[in-house]
Amino acid sequence: MTQSTPAPTDRTETDATDGRALVELENVNKHFGSFQALKDINLTIPVGQVAIVLGPSGSGKSTLCRTINRLETIDDGGTIRIDGKPLPAEGKGLATLRADVGMVFQSFNLFAHKSVLENVTLGPIKVKGVKKSHAEDEAMTLLERVGVAEQAKKMPAQLSGGQQQRVAIARALAMKPKVMLFDEPTSALDPEMVQEVLDVMAQLAHEGMTMVVVTHEMGFARRAGNRVIFMDGGAVLEDTDPETFFNHPEHPRAKDFLGKILTH
Repeated sequence: MTQSTPAPTDRTETDATDGRALVELENVNKHFGSFQALKDINLTIPVGQVAIVLGPSGSGKSTLCRTINRLETIDDGGTIRIDGKPLPAEGKGLATLRADVGMVFQSFNLFAHKSVLENVTLGPIKVKGVKKSHAEDEAMTLLERVGVAEQAKKMPAQLSGGQQQRVAIARALAMKPKVMLFDEPTSALDPEMVQEVLDVMAQLAHEGMTMVVVTHEMGFARRAGNRVIFMDGGAVLEDTDPETFFNHPEHPRAKDFLGKILTH
């Protein structure tokens, strides 16, 4: 099946992209020993697109997400480019390019021994050499943006799960990334905290942030996404717009997946 870049839908006011490829994966494969987690992935994600990656557990979604900033290496022969530049395997070049790729994990990954404000300012100060006062001003603006500015002096353990995840989003945004990766960002949250995080993500989508979102939140996929990439067995089986995917899935595996998900 040819994996093309679908035309954006009218999900949000800023869905129109400028057509420039921001994330490109060519012939990407990933083995863990004899197990092949990714199989010949070819994807192009243009600036401003919100790509939702769906699929059953073990389908390769998180591995795909983690390869985009080289948290997982890929097999020889494949290529990943960020804004036209190949992702280096290691070294300073990787650190520089990785700064363009923000990542939000399932489990927050905040530094427990640092305050909320310190968590958000650490990257800009240490990696980009931003002055502390300027980094703190920008961090407070971001914390306000995600609705947790009043928690700035607290330690992560003093926050709810939803608040911690919003801090994690602010921390990623502090590096001024070109693309944001979300690896099931609500899966570790209590149900009542899920929506507050999804609302922040939806606002980012509305503002035109390029996003790759691995999620099980079907409502968010319909509302905020303008592309659905459905995976199973390490391969992309469908790649289309949300309306088509949810209302007229083509692949039998996608039909089965939606049948189970949408009836619960």
